[in-house]
Amino acid sequence: MGTAGSLAEADWEAHRPAVFGAAYRILGSVAEAEDVAQDVWLRANAADLTDVRDLRAWLVTLAARTSYNVLKSARVRRESYVGHWLPEPLLTGPDAAAQVLVDESVGTAMLVVMEALSPAERVALVLHDVFDFPFDRIAEVLGSTSVASRKLASRARARIADVKEQPRASKTETERVLKAFKAAADAGDMAELVELLHPEAVYVADGGGKVTAARRPVLGAERVARLAVRQIELRRPTAFRIVEVNGWPALATYDNGELVWLDTVEIANGRITEFRRLANPEKLGHI
Repeated sequence: MGTAGSLAEADWEAHRPAVFGAAYRILGSVAEAEDVAQDVWLRANAADLTDVRDLRAWLVTLAARTSYNVLKSARVRRESYVGHWLPEPLLTGPDAAAQVLVDESVGTAMLVVMEALSPAERVALVLHDVFDFPFDRIAEVLGSTSVASRKLASRARARIADVKEQPRASKTETERVLKAFKAAADAGDMAELVELLHPEAVYVADGGGKVTAARRPVLGAERVARLAVRQIELRRPTAFRIVEVNGWPALATYDNGELVWLDTVEIANGRITEFRRLANPEKLGHI
């Protein structure tokens, strides 16, 4: 129980998914979002909340302001990142340790595109389109004006429009294709792999310089198929399972109990258009 004017534990548990959700969408990192949520919890506990009328909005505002500062400093690190950057996966569904807010804005494809936005654009988009914040409140977070914040959100929305407009395969279809791709790669069945891949399929990998991974996108069904077979031949992983990350099925591959790859895909007309392999152990540790 909280004291008068302080944050009650029940209130925090009710609003924590929104706090974490705002931070994760802005940062694309589970670890950084957890740090932000902890910071918000500590600062809210030390604050007098007697006059706060909308506690959820107050907490999300604090999370967004903190995340904005973190993201501005993180941009320098990401610009020097080794190879392709992919967002840190967020466990959802039955495997999730805690309740999280899941919608299209937390999808892997969306977070990849959002990485190209400026920190201010990302904050404006998340606060307005996900949390329905008015632009004058967003301006307070960004130290800007309502008009400028509206323009930032509009510009960001235009840049992610292609992802939002693309039809997405069902979860059932996605899981089926992932399992079929895994089986074909294990069997070295090039013909089946090429059939599962769109002719202009794109493969991207994130090893973060920690493990071997393609540092540039691999284009074309045959090249992606050859790479998939080659990686299986080199590593010979021992097990796999389907998990739900960022609201959608993903393929988790293990080698002697260690998670070594997490694969997510985009599918159109039953064929993979984009294949993403996360291999950076620093981003897989929490799964």
